[in-house]
Amino acid sequence: MPGRHINDHQKRLFMKHRQNDGVAVAAAKAGLSTATGYRLEKARSAPPPPRPPRGRRRPDPLADIFEAEVVPILEAAPGLRAVAVFEELRRRHPEDLAPGIRRTLERRIRAWRAIHGPDQEVIFRQTHAPGVMGLSDFTDMNDLGVSVAGAPLDHRLYHFRLVWSGFEHAHVVLGGESYVALAAGLQNALWLLGGAPHEHRSDSLSAAFRNLDAEAKADLTDRYQALCAHYGMTPTRNNRGIAHENGAIESAHGHLKSAIRDALLLRGTTAFPDLEDYRRFIAEIVGRGNRRHAARIEAERAALSPLPVQRTADYEETVVTVTSSSGFTLRKVFYTVPSRLIGQRLRVRLHDDRLELFLGATPLMTLPRGRAQPNGKHGHVVDYRHVIHSLRRKPMALLHLVYRAQLFPRDAYRRAFERLLEHASERSACRTMVEILAIAHERGCEADLAAHLAADVAAGRLPDLDALRRRFAPDPAALPAVTVRLTPLADYDTLLTGDAA
Repeated sequence: MPGRHINDHQKRLFMKHRQNDGVAVAAAKAGLSTATGYRLEKARSAPPPPRPPRGRRRPDPLADIFEAEVVPILEAAPGLRAVAVFEELRRRHPEDLAPGIRRTLERRIRAWRAIHGPDQEVIFRQTHAPGVMGLSDFTDMNDLGVSVAGAPLDHRLYHFRLVWSGFEHAHVVLGGESYVALAAGLQNALWLLGGAPHEHRSDSLSAAFRNLDAEAKADLTDRYQALCAHYGMTPTRNNRGIAHENGAIESAHGHLKSAIRDALLLRGTTAFPDLEDYRRFIAEIVGRGNRRHAARIEAERAALSPLPVQRTADYEETVVTVTSSSGFTLRKVFYTVPSRLIGQRLRVRLHDDRLELFLGATPLMTLPRGRAQPNGKHGHVVDYRHVIHSLRRKPMALLHLVYRAQLFPRDAYRRAFERLLEHASERSACRTMVEILAIAHERGCEADLAAHLAADVAAGRLPDLDALRRRFAPDPAALPAVTVRLTPLADYDTLLTGDAA
């Protein structure tokens, strides 16, 4: 219609019918004149005229200083951050540069570096076949704030991953990065998986090699080579400091830690009653991820090499001598053992979380592994049961004992001894405390006795030794001997004869 603007609906309707009905019919169906239809058809076939570039609407705040000052700074220090350049310019021109030009400067620097900056390192994406490569690495977990039995847990995770299927395994490591932790974690992963990849890649193991002499480093290298050979894997390492060469597991570290952090938030606490409970928690999280990739993992299992008949050693072995202190020192940690072993040479298998003791080929016991203190002082792993019989003969030795703090099995015993020292003589306090420890050992009531001592300390009472002996009676040594007379087997023959039968 003359004098009326056409709307978008009419344009779309015209274009729809134009393909089949021609310009005149399509214009009629859209409520347009034929002339308007031809004008729309001409505008549709002609390209739109180019828009002139939009000019700057305000003065360039960096016009006088970018080439004169910013470019020399970027050429002299290519790695300098843009925010540092901005702060330097603000220091030089405090009155001329407003805070709002920071984003302008960042964009200008980014554009300058794209044209004049140095070449950057290129990441070459790789293709992987099933069953070819598995990767190992360690990641620190202390930032999650996990505690076990009320104490912060200083630990790492050993992390294994198959590149093709995404199978993962995580193992809690209490110490630092070491061959023992790598061997234990890797073998746990392979036996859980049911096969071994053809190639195993780790980082440079620089943390495990730290503070080792040349001979020890060579021995560690040989042991790692032997471990991989036992499972038919070719060992490889990425270059030191080049983390992206292990990219298939480095990025997985972040995803795994995020999943653990989320699970801790949903759990509502980062405290765990014992280490095994925390390890089950980690295994459940890793298991969820493996279930998501179950189909690919099953497909890759068919391409893995079969496992050997048995595992290889995942420990270090050494020999120690038990001293007159009823213990031995290993890796700057003092361990107590029963005094009957004084003077004996023991064979020790050093695992990441425990020590296995052997007398010759006879297994003796397993001790939790201790760690030296961060300040370089010796650590102590003490079991009061090993020395209590001698301590009862020398109770005053408790007063200045080197490992007195570690001797008490629970915190309640320590607080009870401190209260005894405050309100009794040193001799009386030591005698009473040693007898309390003897009661805990001989009568098997360590936990119940600790609860009783905690109640006494909370109420402001001193431990009453006689009351404790009565409370946790009877003394096993005072129990009467019970003799059971066995019936002769011939007496049972009467049950098979006569009326009894």
